[in-house]
Amino acid sequence: MKHLLTVFFLCGLLMLTAPGLAGTEIPKAKLPVLTTSAGQSPDVNTVNIILEEAGLKYDYCDVPTAAMLKDGVGLGDKKSGAGFHIEIHSDLSKFPKGTPYRSIIIAIGASLKGMGASGLTINDEAKRLKGIIDYCKANKIFIIAVHVGGLSKRGAPGGDNEKMIDTVAPFADYLVAVADSNKDGRFTKIAAEKKIPYTEIKYALGLVEIVEKVFK
Repeated sequence: MKHLLTVFFLCGLLMLTAPGLAGTEIPKAKLPVLTTSAGQSPDVNTVNIILEEAGLKYDYCDVPTAAMLKDGVGLGDKKSGAGFHIEIHSDLSKFPKGTPYRSIIIAIGASLKGMGASGLTINDEAKRLKGIIDYCKANKIFIIAVHVGGLSKRGAPGGDNEKMIDTVAPFADYLVAVADSNKDGRFTKIAAEKKIPYTEIKYALGLVEIVEKVFK
């Protein structure tokens, strides 16, 4: 019920606010898609709600490994447990279990509480993410990195949030950030240096229009 109320709340905001898109042309990606976190902040929950609002099916795991990605849709039928959460929402009529993922959305934002609940240090998280990114690059899985936490998920240079940006953003195939996350131009600079398509949105709700264009 709490999750549904959150969806209704976001839907109401969506009708009141325009996404305010700015940036380069939006690239195309393919389903099936997996969502996950870089830093275990709750921002990945926002991404999941956005996908539901856009009518897109997805699988989710907070701490997937490269081996789990290799299992494809359904993540090898692994089950949620302490510090480990999985949700399977992919359309199994179109993408049976084991179908290779074609895309991954990584929500960047560090949370000491979230990492602690998963038994991870920031270095553990960075190592896990590197394994995922290496697997995606080797298997042509499209990486979308999003930063929707604004200033609260930035922090000082060298901090946990910045380390998560360093670990993921330069290796993405597409970058999306809210304006409040990019006040110092960090994501603009990464996108320019690495030649990554980048879209800046005014609010996190702008992701609805983004994912619709990316996947439909």
